[in-house]
Amino acid sequence: MTIESTVTNNVFARDILTVAQLNQAVGQLLERSIPALWVRGEISNFTAAASGHWYFTLKDSRASVRAVMFRSRASAVGFTPRAGDQVEIRARVSLYEPRGDYQLQVDAMRRAGLGNLYEAFLRLKEQLAAEGLFDPAVKREPVGLPRAIGVITSLHAAALRDVLSALARRAPQVPVIIYPAPVQGADAAGRLAAQVRMANQRAEVDTLLLVRGGGSIEDLWSFNDEALAREVAGSAIPVISGVGHETDFTIVDFVADVRAPTPTAAAELACVPRSELLGRVMQAAEAMTRGQQRRLERAAQRLDRAAAQLVSPAQRLEHQRERLNSLRFRLATAWSGPQERRAARVNLLTQRLAHRVPDTGRAADRLAGAARQLGQAHARLLVQRRNRLASATAQLRALDPGNTLARGYAIARDDQGRIVRDGAALTAGQTLGLSFAQGGAEVAVTRSRDTRDAS
Repeated sequence: MTIESTVTNNVFARDILTVAQLNQAVGQLLERSIPALWVRGEISNFTAAASGHWYFTLKDSRASVRAVMFRSRASAVGFTPRAGDQVEIRARVSLYEPRGDYQLQVDAMRRAGLGNLYEAFLRLKEQLAAEGLFDPAVKREPVGLPRAIGVITSLHAAALRDVLSALARRAPQVPVIIYPAPVQGADAAGRLAAQVRMANQRAEVDTLLLVRGGGSIEDLWSFNDEALAREVAGSAIPVISGVGHETDFTIVDFVADVRAPTPTAAAELACVPRSELLGRVMQAAEAMTRGQQRRLERAAQRLDRAAAQLVSPAQRLEHQRERLNSLRFRLATAWSGPQERRAARVNLLTQRLAHRVPDTGRAADRLAGAARQLGQAHARLLVQRRNRLASATAQLRALDPGNTLARGYAIARDDQGRIVRDGAALTAGQTLGLSFAQGGAEVAVTRSRDTRDAS
C-alpha cells in the first residue's frame, strides 16, 4: 500500500509545533490516508475493561500493533477472544495522541480462516434466494393452537431448557416431542436434516422448532448446510428457526417459515399463551352468559304474554273431557250405525224389487182404465175447447170496429194516420180522413169544438 506523503495541512508549514499539534496533525493524516481494512494476527495482552471496551495487541512473527474495540462493537462479536487466538479484524488506523502511539480502532472481528466460510455462506444464500426458497409467498403461518410441538436440538443444549421452560410457562397444555440431534460437529447437519424428515414422516406435531444457542460462525455452521436448508424449505410442517442470538443469521433462518431471534423467542412464536387462551375463553363465556341472559329475559317476556292468554287447566280439562266423550260416542256408533243403515237399505231395495215384479193382469186392468179415462178426458177437453172457441168468437165480434161503424159511427184520422180522439186538438183548415162501415171520405175542419164548453 502506498501512502500519500504530501500533506496539505497548513500546520506543517509552521516553524515550530507543539507535541500535541504534531500528534493531532499525524492522526488526521493517518485517518484521511488509510481506509478501513482487514488485518490478520494473533491476540496478546487482551484486557476486557469494566466499561466493556477491549484492549489488546495484534501481532505476528515480525511485528505488533495496539488495538482497541469499543463496547458497542465488541458486543456484536459473539465470542470473547483469548491470548493466542488467531483473528481477523476490520479496523481503521488512528493515533493515540497522548502517547503518540498509532493504534487500530476495530469495527468487526472474526476468527481467522472464517473469511472463506462467510464467502461460502454468501454464495449459498444467493443461490437459494435465486431459487425462490426465501420467497415470503411460500412461507406458512404456524398453527396458533398446535396439537403438539416438535423441537429439534441437542438433548444437552441450553437452548432445549430455554424452549421447554418457555413452553411450560406459556402453553403447559401442549405436548412437546423432542427430536434429538447434535447441533455442532461434522455430522450435525445431516442428523438435523434426518430429524426434519422423521418429523414429517411421523406427522405427530403441527410446528417444528429448530433451535440452538449462540456461538461463533463455525459453531453455527451446521445450520448453513445446503441439504438441511432444502429439507427445512420442503417440510410439510411449518418450521420456526431459533439459532444463536439476535445478531446471528444462518441459511436456515432464511428458509424457515418464521425466524426467531433466540430459542426462547421461537418457543413464544410457536403457540398462543395459555393466559391469552384463557382470556379468550373468559370473554367467550361472558358473551355466552350475556347472550343466555338476553334469551332468558326474552323467554320470560314470552312466558308472561302466554300466561296472560292461557286457559285455566280446569277449563281445558273439561273441554278435553267433552271431546273425549264425543269421540267415545262416535267410536261406539261408528260400526253399528253404518251396519243398521246398510240393513235398512237392503230391506228397502228388497221391497222395491218385489213391487217391481211384472203383474200382467193388473197391468191390463190399469191399461183399460187408463184408456177409458183418456177417452173421457178427450171428450171433456173437446167440449171445453169448443165452448172457449164460441166465447172467443162472441167477444171478437163484440169488439169488431166494423160492427160499431155499421151502427153509424165513423173513425177520424189526421194526415199522419193517427186516430183523432179529442176535437179540441184540431185546427181550422186541417184535413181529416173518415172511415165508415162502407167506404170513407176526406173532410176539412172548419171549426173545432170542446164538448166541455158546450156543456
